[in-house]
Amino acid sequence: MPTELSVAFVEATTNQRGIGVVAPFDFALDRELWRWVPDNVSLYLTRMPFFTTPVTVEMATAVSERGVVRRATRDVLTPEPDVVTYACASGSFVNGILGERLLVRTMVDAGAPAACTTSGALVDALSLLGIRKLAIATPYVDAVTDRLVHYLAENGVQTVSRDGLGLLGHIWRVPYHTVVDIVRSVDSPDADAMFISCTNLPTYDVIEPLEQALGKPVLTANQVTMWAALRAMDLRGVGVGQSLLAVEEASAA
Repeated sequence: MPTELSVAFVEATTNQRGIGVVAPFDFALDRELWRWVPDNVSLYLTRMPFFTTPVTVEMATAVSERGVVRRATRDVLTPEPDVVTYACASGSFVNGILGERLLVRTMVDAGAPAACTTSGALVDALSLLGIRKLAIATPYVDAVTDRLVHYLAENGVQTVSRDGLGLLGHIWRVPYHTVVDIVRSVDSPDADAMFISCTNLPTYDVIEPLEQALGKPVLTANQVTMWAALRAMDLRGVGVGQSLLAVEEASAA
């Protein structure tokens, strides 16, 4: 006779669903992505080829090259994910609206049943929250941050304040206290919300404390990436108390 534990195990494995994740070669925060997803969802990650370029506009352009994204998408389709997400902020905003839309089209044409990108997810999240004025904190050099500001402007979002750490590599090694410091320094009373860019920047554990301290929504690259992928599956992410997820829960109630 089956036990409750065995029944739960069968249900979990039978109902398992998946997200295909196309990530840059230097992505180091697999663990953070997993923290966003419910137990019945698996992540299938694949990394794009290695480039010697530091984290510059040139690197963002290289990792968004359509042939590279097409091959990576096909690589991750074997376990049959419900959706494929391109998990790179700079690679999805570096070429503006058109570049982001081409990335989505490339993944769908490669066989993805549905597709989204980090930057497209950000725009959708801002629209859901009704945000048109944003403060942004990034780990990038100025030239890359400039591209983010331009992308947001194309989407009708004004950047009221900005700051970057000026890093050319090893972004995943940035400690939480540095993330908190740059967010506090760039926050503005004119900003409706804060965005912390880069999927390689750790942010999960600081989102809720920062929202409480700043009194406004705090969105991060990994947060919106997972939110959009799960939303495409009619699921909601894990992370009670965070503004974006709270809005989702309220709309579903």
